[in-house]
Amino acid sequence: MTDRIPTLSLRDADSPAFVAALGEAYTRYGFVIIADHGIPQGLIDRFLGLYKAFFAWPEPDKRRYHVAGGGGARGYTPFGIETAKGSAHHDLKEFWHVGRELPPGHPYKRYMADNVWIDGLPGFRETSIEMFETFDRTGRRLLAAIARVLGLAPDFFEDKVQLGNSVLRVIHYPPMPPQPTESVRAGAHEDINVITLLLGAEEPGLQVLTRQGEWLAANPAPGSMVVNVGDMLQRLTNGALPSTTHRVVNPASDRARHARFSMPFFLHFNPDFPIAALPSCTGPGRPEPLPPILAEEYLQERLREIKLK
Repeated sequence: MTDRIPTLSLRDADSPAFVAALGEAYTRYGFVIIADHGIPQGLIDRFLGLYKAFFAWPEPDKRRYHVAGGGGARGYTPFGIETAKGSAHHDLKEFWHVGRELPPGHPYKRYMADNVWIDGLPGFRETSIEMFETFDRTGRRLLAAIARVLGLAPDFFEDKVQLGNSVLRVIHYPPMPPQPTESVRAGAHEDINVITLLLGAEEPGLQVLTRQGEWLAANPAPGSMVVNVGDMLQRLTNGALPSTTHRVVNPASDRARHARFSMPFFLHFNPDFPIAALPSCTGPGRPEPLPPILAEEYLQERLREIKLK
C-alpha cells in the first residue's frame, strides 16, 4: 500500500502551506506526523528513563501507586484493565497518568485529582511536570494552526484549553506472552479528547483505519510525533475534522520479545467548556449536529465505556 500519513514540520506552523497541508491530512486521515516539534530529546530520554525504571518494579510495588476508584485518572493503572469500547478483551498494557497541577482551592480541583508522585525516584515529580507542560505548550501551538484550518482566529482555543483536564500517559506494552492470546496491545478505538500528541511510535504497531476501510501503518521517523484528532474536536467541528479509529497490533515474532513504550498526551478542553458544533460547520448539506455537552460530562461518559470507571 503506497498511501502514507503526511509528515509536516512544526517550524512551518505559521505558514499558509502548513495550515493547508494540516487541514488536508486531518480531513483525509484524522492523523498527521509532526517533525521538529521542539520537545528536547534530552528531556524525553530523562522522562522515559524514570518510567522504565518504575515499570521494571515487581507488581506489588507498582500497585501501591494505583488509586482505587480513581478511574485511572492519576498514578498507576495495572495490566489488563483498560478495554477498547465494544471489545471483549482487555488491552495488553499498563500505564501511568500525570495531570495538570492546580493550586490549592482552585475551582477545577473538583474535576482534577491530585497527582501521584514517587519519592523513591529522584526527579520524578519535577521531570513529569516539565514534560506535561512542554507537551501542553506544543499542543496549544498546534491548536492555533487547527483554528486557522477552521477559518478561526489563531487564539480561538486558548481560553478553552488553558486549564483543560489534559493527561500525559506513559504506556508500557510488555513483551508478548508465549501462549496465544486474543488480546492486542491496544484494541481499535478513537480518542476521547481534543487532540492527542504521541511520542514513541517508532516501534512498529500503530495502525490507522483509512476511509477505504484499510489499516495503514503509522511509522514516524525517529524523533517525530504523531498527532491525531479526538472525539471532542470531531464533535466541535460536526465531523469536518474526523476522529479516526486506530489500534496497536501485536508485534511480529522477531519483535515479540521486546517491550514497547509510548507517551501520548491527551489534550482536553476546560471541564466546563460546552462542546457544541461550530456555526461554520453546520447548515444545509451537513449532518445534524449532536446536542451540546460539557467536556467533563463527555469525558466521564467515555471513561465508563472503556472500563476505566
